[in-house]
Amino acid sequence: MQKRSIQLPASWLHHLEKEFQKPYMKDLKIKLQECKKNKITIYPEGSKIFNAFHLTELDKIKVVILGQDPYHGPGQAHGLSFSVPHNIKTPPSLVNIFKELKDDLKIEVDRSNGNLEHWANQGVFLLNTTLTVSKNEPMSHKNFGWNIFTDKVIEIINHQRENIVFILWGAHAHSKINLIETSKHLILQSVHPSPLSAHRGFFGSKPFSQTNDYLESKEIDKIYWI
Repeated sequence: MQKRSIQLPASWLHHLEKEFQKPYMKDLKIKLQECKKNKITIYPEGSKIFNAFHLTELDKIKVVILGQDPYHGPGQAHGLSFSVPHNIKTPPSLVNIFKELKDDLKIEVDRSNGNLEHWANQGVFLLNTTLTVSKNEPMSHKNFGWNIFTDKVIEIINHQRENIVFILWGAHAHSKINLIETSKHLILQSVHPSPLSAHRGFFGSKPFSQTNDYLESKEIDKIYWI
């Protein structure tokens, strides 16, 4: 994972270049290579691992939505938390996100299209805290070292930017709160939108309207969620 192979946008590479030379990142590369050697399918494909960074550069971020790890089914993961490519069935958690979006903003939402690139292009940084996963094995790469890297990413956003909305859904995302200065940013948190937990506080949390209200209060253009 040298600089020349990942080719991050300049705004990110300026802050992350040294991170790719650290021992943990070299170990992470070895672990991924071992998976491939053992013919274990890894999601997303290599060219999409850093997709969130390419679609939402550091200086364009308005909102951060933290996920856990990529979807582990064929064709689902494309490097953006909660998002799936066009023509892929919308996963249950994202269906619930769309339900809350409809209820929150009183708008119609096309639940059949789970591609959130239009969010990313407006400044919504869709970051998973673990950036890879083995096929059909959720959280299989949680100990690979990605958490160190993505903690660094959150720290960079916290220090380099102001007035960012951090949307933290679920206990895993909540654990990152200590990386974020509440005096500089807005934190919105609730339970995870998974069908297992959404009825315990995700539904009715109104993250989308709260995000836009905050952005507009800071004279920042709101997000068009549909």
